[in-house]
Amino acid sequence: MLAGNVRYLRISGFHWTRDETGAAYDDAMRFLKDGDALILDLRGNGGGSHAAVQYLVSHFLEEDTLLMTFHRGSEPPVQSRTLAHVPAGRLQGKPLYVLIDGGVGSAGEDFVYDVQQFKLGELIGTRTAGAANNNGFTPIPPGFMLSVLEGRPIHAVSQTNWEGVGVAPDVEVPPAQALDVAHARALKGLMAKSGPTPAQRAEAAWAQVGIEARLHPVSLAPARLKTLAGRFGETQVSFRDGALWLVRARRPDARSLPLTEDGLFAVEGSERLRVRLTGKALELSWLGEPEPVVLTRS
Repeated sequence: MLAGNVRYLRISGFHWTRDETGAAYDDAMRFLKDGDALILDLRGNGGGSHAAVQYLVSHFLEEDTLLMTFHRGSEPPVQSRTLAHVPAGRLQGKPLYVLIDGGVGSAGEDFVYDVQQFKLGELIGTRTAGAANNNGFTPIPPGFMLSVLEGRPIHAVSQTNWEGVGVAPDVEVPPAQALDVAHARALKGLMAKSGPTPAQRAEAAWAQVGIEARLHPVSLAPARLKTLAGRFGETQVSFRDGALWLVRARRPDARSLPLTEDGLFAVEGSERLRVRLTGKALELSWLGEPEPVVLTRS
């Protein structure tokens, strides 16, 4: 659960075990359903079974929606449609962000392609692998396998698939930054709606500062950091190992990490505490508290 009641779920593979996988998805979907926005992380998802994709995507579409038609040799085409019943209920109407990269292939791309073609949400990251068609493998003595194209899926919307081209993101960013970018976009969208409380806005603003610092790291020169060190009441801010450390009685020393150019720092090991150093004072701010505690330099 991320700031702003943004629910995050990572799916590393679309494996399917009858009676067991569905129950796992039910639990995951109930968790997501209580979120105000959803992030699904498919980075590195190399695929698996279409049955798992069908089960997942059924939560985001109306029942009996045609997804794919599978063509295989001379066999009659086989259609895949969304399920009539999903125990956790549908998740339609919630902002959805899906994280992708070049490691997403096959059934992983199957879900991503549904998100794109049915306009279910935003894809964030880099283009996927481009592996849509189905291959069969035949042993060739003494130690080879022959991979032969046996079938292809045709999507209901595009009337084609993603073979050889992959699925392009809506927002192209390095995969390592995709989660932060998705979270920032989710928070911006939620705060643009009517109804957020002052507490919700404060939490979103707090999170946005941290996200921005990770996407665009701030570096302060040692000379500047040294001017901010000093004693503030019973709290000592010391400069060592190229960083400022918060030294408080009966607590482990904590390194501070710069968030902004104007002296706002995160405190390593505490997501709910931040400090601002002005040179004359130390301000301790806790998430959820309206005003900081201000300690003047001794």
